[in-house]
Amino acid sequence: MADRSLRGMRLGAQSLQSEEGVSFSPRANHTYLCAACGRETVMTFAADAEAPDAWECKYCGHEATLLVDSKPVVIDHSEEKVARTHWDMLLERRTRAELEDLLQERLSHLRARRGEHKIGA
Repeated sequence: MADRSLRGMRLGAQSLQSEEGVSFSPRANHTYLCAACGRETVMTFAADAEAPDAWECKYCGHEATLLVDSKPVVIDHSEEKVARTHWDMLLERRTRAELEDLLQERLSHLRARRGEHKIGA
């Protein structure tokens, strides 16, 4: 019975593919300097890809800036969009006076539905 057993490879243990005849795309290393921890992070990109001006530091997680000729690139944050909240979007559609009127209208509707009346000032 032992002579008829199947011999094979372990699943997922070894790849049947080889790297013969494979040509890798050209690559370029870019260095990023973190201002928070002072460490440098080297990232590898495709040679024809444009490297981003900022990258997350792999040591502390803060923003690291690209070094060009051993000097950090100046990043202009003026064009970045500021995140708008729901309140900001609401104020684009209505004024505060309109919102106060709507609030009082809804409160009076809820109180009337429950049978409650406003008590006090």
